[in-house]
Formats: sequence, C-alpha cells, structure tokens
Amino acid sequence: MIYVYGFCDGNSVQAIAEYQQRFLNQRIPTQRVFTQVYQTLGDTSTLPGVRIAAERDVNEDIDKEEGIVQMVHSSPRASTQRIVRRLCDPHTRVWRTLHAEGMYPYHVQRVQHLVPGDFAERLEFCKWLNGSRELHHYSLFTDESQFNRDGVNNRHNSHVWADENLHATMESNFQQHFSVNEWCAVLDD
Repeated sequence: MIYVYGFCDGNSVQAIAEYQQRFLNQRIPTQRVFTQVYQTLGDTSTLPGVRIAAERDVNEDIDKEEGIVQMVHSSPRASTQRIVRRLCDPHTRVWRTLHAEGMYPYHVQRVQHLVPGDFAERLEFCKWLNGSRELHHYSLFTDESQFNRDGVNNRHNSHVWADENLHATMESNFQQHFSVNEWCAVLDD
C-alpha cells in the first residue's frame, strides 16, 4: 500500500485505481485507509497494528504472572474463569502463564467416604474371599453410574492445578443419600 501510495505521489484516488489494477482479486482499501497508513508510518515509523515488544511494560507482565501463580498456589482448585475475574487478566494470559509454569488441570477422582469401622469389615471380607478360592469363578465384577435427586454430578470442572498429578480425591457420601444406581456386571470370564 505504501509503495502504491508513493507511486501515485500521495494521491489516494489514484492510489485506489492503481491498487485495483495491480491486485485484481484483493480487497481494495478506501482513501482514508491509504492516508491513515501513510500518516501512521510518518508519525511512529511503524505500520499500524505492528506493536514493538519494547513498548510493553515487562515489569507489569511479570507482576501479573506472579499474581496468577500465587492465586493458584493458594487455591489449587480455582478455575481459570475465577482467576480471570479476580485478577482482570485475559483468559489466554492465565492459560499461557500456568502452562509456562508446568501446571495442568488434573481431574479430581471421586471416592467413597469411609467411616472408622469400614477398615475392619473390608479386612475381614478379604480374608474370607482368600479362603474361598472357588468363589472367584462366581464373583461378579460391576461398574455403576449413579443418579440422585441432586442430579448427575459433573466432574468436568473439578480439577486441581499442579505441576504433577497429585491424584486428588473428593469424598462423597453417595451411598447414604437417596439415589438410583445403574450397573453392568461381568461374571467369571
């Protein structure tokens, strides 16, 4: 654009015609675009939209990144949306900063809440099962999905930010509440 504008001696009307002739399948800039690009180049020695990295305040960026990391360390289950709202930073900066620190969102695994008497009962069951070797052929292995009156629990947003998988768990008392379990079973082989 600058070359065509200079070729036409700064006449934007002629520059449009010349640009159309040279670039047949391109979008044709308006007179205003030609003059603004030329004026910006003269004023700032850069083309519009070109940002020089030195213009940014590097210290401000470092402070914001430290704030993001500090917030995640103080609250590892914080969502990126909450960090964005609290620190008023762009979502992309939050993600880039966390990944640059080697942190990833690991999902939380739901486990059944155990009461003090459960350990003894489980140990007794394991001893009984080991004593009955033929019983393994009649053991039923199942998997289940639970639906309760609170709705299906969405674990997609349950995570812990860390640099390595902490195998975080979340206890629930789902067997002490009203619920319906759907299950599938495998018997022997």
